[in-house]
Amino acid sequence: MGFGDYYGFPEYVSVAKRRARAQQRLKGLARKGRKPSPIVIEGRTIANTFWGKAWCEYVEGHAALVNRLERGRSYVRNGLVVDLEVTKGQVRALVSGTDLYEVVIEIAPLPEPRWKAVRRHCGGQIGTLVELLGGRFSSAVMEVLSHRETGLFPAKGEMALRCSCPDGEWVCKHVAAVVYGVGARLDHAPELLFTLRGVDGADLIAEAGKVGQGAAAQPGASGLAAGQLEDIFGIELEGDGAIAETKASRRRSPPAKARSTKPARPRVTRGVKAKKRIPARRGS
Repeated sequence: MGFGDYYGFPEYVSVAKRRARAQQRLKGLARKGRKPSPIVIEGRTIANTFWGKAWCEYVEGHAALVNRLERGRSYVRNGLVVDLEVTKGQVRALVSGTDLYEVVIEIAPLPEPRWKAVRRHCGGQIGTLVELLGGRFSSAVMEVLSHRETGLFPAKGEMALRCSCPDGEWVCKHVAAVVYGVGARLDHAPELLFTLRGVDGADLIAEAGKVGQGAAAQPGASGLAAGQLEDIFGIELEGDGAIAETKASRRRSPPAKARSTKPARPRVTRGVKAKKRIPARRGS
């Protein structure tokens, strides 16, 4: 019996021993026909991309998780999250501790009005799915997508956390490790955030297309900036009514030309010969 067991606390297990146990459990899962998907962290940084970092920042601002975050970071960095699967509305994971514990995180689907607002605010600002998943867009779009209450991340009350360990706390170190593991997984597969929230990221691209078509369908929309119009047509645009005024001026009749002071030339009709005048004879 160890010192910890004597006083009712679990025996301390070194990091090296925990890692060895984790590897043994991975092999055991493989022998049972299960293909585990462990979280592997290279170095000390858990996430490096926009999506992974944004998720981890969200986690670190979640009041219910604060007390266990440090232990959770240690667990995920040491490879103790031996399996993690993200599906629609759910994260299921296995964490190697004193025993092999199962963690389940259930997340409510993104409410349709909120998703509609996200699409509207991002419409026209994201060009392709590659751009979206790569996190290559403006800071304004980043703010919309990662907003704590109105973005894609689950708001307060939208997460239910469960672990099979004997820890009586609502958020144990195993749950904290899995939550960080989601951030690490989003580094490599950011589309899983949309899967988790039950929405399709391609809808943001479709919304951008609708915005583009709407702009092209507007009367007078030419896709040219005011400066380009001035250069091409040699006109000066002072406001929204400038183009309308220019079109109206084209419909006006040109001013009458000033009358010339030169005498008018005789009108000659082509194809008709002028009759020759014959003088009258005298005395006849």
